[in-house]
Amino acid sequence: MISRVADHLFWFGRYLERAESTARVCLVTRNLALDGDLEPRQAWHPAVVVSGEEAAFRAARGDAALADGEEVQRWLTWEASNLSSLHHSVGALRENARSIREVVSLEGWEAVNELHLWMEGDARLAWRDDRHGFYRHVRQATQMCLGVVHGTMLHDDAFDFLLLGVMLERTGQTARILDVHHHALASAPAHQVVELALWLALLRACSGFEPFMKRFQGRASAAAVARFLVLDGRFPRSVSHCLHDASKRLARVRAPDADLRGRSLSRLRALEAWTVDEAAPHLEDGRLHQLLTRVVDEAHGICDEIGRELFGYPAPPASGAADQ
Repeated sequence: MISRVADHLFWFGRYLERAESTARVCLVTRNLALDGDLEPRQAWHPAVVVSGEEAAFRAARGDAALADGEEVQRWLTWEASNLSSLHHSVGALRENARSIREVVSLEGWEAVNELHLWMEGDARLAWRDDRHGFYRHVRQATQMCLGVVHGTMLHDDAFDFLLLGVMLERTGQTARILDVHHHALASAPAHQVVELALWLALLRACSGFEPFMKRFQGRASAAAVARFLVLDGRFPRSVSHCLHDASKRLARVRAPDADLRGRSLSRLRALEAWTVDEAAPHLEDGRLHQLLTRVVDEAHGICDEIGRELFGYPAPPASGAADQ
């Protein structure tokens, strides 16, 4: 497979997962802001942080806008300059699919194109009149896109590159959501009902509410939720599961000379092993933030490494090169 095609497949998967995650976070945060005993800023600020665009949001909208739910939702949904917005993610998803039209199945292309056309047409009216229905539609449409390509594409190298993008994006999203909500819990009012509402909102933000309830018979606690989202290999959105699946797929698509340039796989396997070995001690010692920060940073670095090894991205400038 030529690197251009593999690159588009990788980003197809990343943008598909990013759109689904952003819609889910917006929906869960909106419900939390309406139902929870929280100040608006406590509810909406974490949603901006999760997107990775806090600095850009502050520069464009100002610090006070972090307490404005409508402004945050508009930024996360429609802002053209926000590379994590739903509108941008769906547009980029469709463009990547169009560029590899000969690789993506007909049914997969139709599902992606249908979502894109809806976002460019009736979506703004739906966003204005039925915000809950809007986010629900985006979630269902992106989940359908992933299900369609899973059921209609050959499970070959192309499919592995696509799922590699999904799993690495999902790794970062789960870790970031857990980390941000962990800090929100620390600043929330010391009230048992509020704390429980925040933990349940966190599970819903990761699509883990029902699996967690089945696993722990409804007994929600900080330690149980964190352990579930990081280590439970049976939950397809846990950090451990995503890293394991990504490692397996990257190993299958490496070039024949991968031993000479296989740093990305080595880093991915090392991160997977470190998470399994170090998660429990970090959770027990109250070092959840350090654990999740390393996962987010390493997942981002591994994606960059894959780009350089397999897709021909330029290497970063050497230290001091900018001064030359």
